[in-house]
Amino acid sequence: MKAPQIPTNETIRLKALKEYSVLDTLPEKEYDDITQLASQICGTAISTISLIDENRQWFKSKVGLEVAETPKEYSFCGHAIVDPGQIFTVKDSRLDERFQDNPLVVGDPHVVFYTGVPLVSPEGFALGTLCVIDNKPKELSQEQLKALKALSNQVVSLFELRKSKILLELLTADLENRNKELEKFARVAAHDIKSPLNNISGLIDILLEQYSFSLDDNAKMMMSMLVTSSQTLRELVDGILEHSQSDHVLTEKKSVFKLDEVVTKSIELLDPTNQYHFIKEYKAPLITANKIALQQIFLNLISNAIKYNDKERVEITIGFSENADFYTFHVLDNGAGIDKKYQEKIFDIFEIVANVDRFGKKGTGVGLSTVKKLVKGLGGKINVQSTKNTGTTFEFTIAKQDFL
Repeated sequence: MKAPQIPTNETIRLKALKEYSVLDTLPEKEYDDITQLASQICGTAISTISLIDENRQWFKSKVGLEVAETPKEYSFCGHAIVDPGQIFTVKDSRLDERFQDNPLVVGDPHVVFYTGVPLVSPEGFALGTLCVIDNKPKELSQEQLKALKALSNQVVSLFELRKSKILLELLTADLENRNKELEKFARVAAHDIKSPLNNISGLIDILLEQYSFSLDDNAKMMMSMLVTSSQTLRELVDGILEHSQSDHVLTEKKSVFKLDEVVTKSIELLDPTNQYHFIKEYKAPLITANKIALQQIFLNLISNAIKYNDKERVEITIGFSENADFYTFHVLDNGAGIDKKYQEKIFDIFEIVANVDRFGKKGTGVGLSTVKKLVKGLGGKINVQSTKNTGTTFEFTIAKQDFL
């Protein structure tokens, strides 16, 4: 018996094999279908998907064979992987000095005929073989060899899919960890920034209350500017925190609820004194969705419709429709409108179009970015239609899904 040669690239070949994380895994139907088909096409009693590591030949899938692995030095496949570009065939092992006294020939499973197609990775490393075996002499036709080669390509494709899936899972886990770290940082940063800001605002209020008589108009104006700047920075911090937590909001379970519950609650929070005029263009639909995410979307859109409205009578219309696949919502206002050249930019984080809102405050450029992120996470899209000085309509969709 002659043991197989060690491939010249053995170290990196083994590294490539282990990157697939397939050794010692459980049987899988996709692989078993291939070995079954190979055995039927070639008319052999045995077919295997064999992988060769440092010490053994391990079978990912097998037909007509009971053992899970054999020693590497006994393996026919060990010979086959030495030349990845060639199909390795032994017509009658009893007449071949390399194999005639091999334990796999003189004992079970009595290998006489063997043909193995190397399983070659995209980088050119032979990982093992797809092989067919019989206990009598045999020779495959060109059509059978061609079919066997095609099946071997499918095995490698399955390996590649497995590796891609593993990589994707690792990247997803890493991204989730990074998002958790970012969210934690945002919470800590929000607390650490807002605390001194609150102290500054409090001290300015005390100064204005107790020492206003000794301050001139210029000093009072500067104090007022400090209060405004502190408030703007607090709002920016709140916006960044809301944006960072939007991924967490999207993990909330879906529920069945009345749309008007969400709309009415949003209006009550943003217009507690009933200063503005709201029109509801829907009846009382029941919808199945992520209620918390939808609430956050409406709060942002309605808040903007109020803040950036330059009319004495603020009118906001909220509408709804649906089809087989999507819920569609719109929030329409009669405000200042958005210049066409800015309509795509408004969804970019920190992009600020208006100088100040109706209350004299400058926006943070975070709200609409958060809205777009939430809508996209809910399987929908958002767009804006606006005419300068006549109003703006935000329309967004949410994909319908079964209630879970």
